[in-house]
Amino acid sequence: MRLAGRRILVTGAARGLGLAMARRFVAEGARVLMADVLPEGADRAAELGDSAAFITCDVSSREQIAAAIDTIIARWGGIDCLVNNAGIAPRGDILTETPEQFGQVLAINLTAAFHAIQLAAPHMIAAGKGVVINMSSVNAVLTIPGLLAYNVAKGGLDQLTRNAAVALAPHGVRVVGIAPGTILTELARTAVLADDAARAMILSRTPLGRAGEPEEIAAIAAFLASDDASYITGETIVADGGRMALNYTMPPT
Repeated sequence: MRLAGRRILVTGAARGLGLAMARRFVAEGARVLMADVLPEGADRAAELGDSAAFITCDVSSREQIAAAIDTIIARWGGIDCLVNNAGIAPRGDILTETPEQFGQVLAINLTAAFHAIQLAAPHMIAAGKGVVINMSSVNAVLTIPGLLAYNVAKGGLDQLTRNAAVALAPHGVRVVGIAPGTILTELARTAVLADDAARAMILSRTPLGRAGEPEEIAAIAAFLASDDASYITGETIVADGGRMALNYTMPPT
């Protein structure tokens, strides 16, 4: 119960990594406000009992992010941890990406995190402690040409993590990131695991020979949100089955 009594806001929590993290946080004693545009998030929150609640939130709107932060403070008296997880990954390269789609991806995957940190930080500063977890990706450093906007947004998110960590460190607030490789979520299945050939390509450059499970990322998030990670800030932990360490491909088994 490392997170007993902690009050955590998770964006993009209706499914995938956000849902896995919400479940892990509750299992470790936290109270979680699950924010998402998908209405099924309400049912997922209900399944977690009184320790979870749901709010409809489009993170491309600063006003809706502010409403979510106001809600967790009104409901449980504060915010101890913010998880910027909401994201989209539509396909498009430098020749085909439309300005509208590029702007939407950056608004949801990057600018939303800026808004959320800026709005939540004063409450954490007043408490003298707090944790922000930004969900990055190996594609902040590596690149998939057909996911231009997603790659750019995640690269910017890593820099936001470092910058905010340094700025907020004197106030007792830690800012960290998690950069997953290929994890078996709905987003990964549509974006990078669409067929057998794509799956084989991913596994050929993953030394552990498999995709990750959402629960494995949730375990890292629970660690980072806890006092066990009290001396970690400004860092993004990579959980990719060894992909970033590999400079050649491996035949999938």
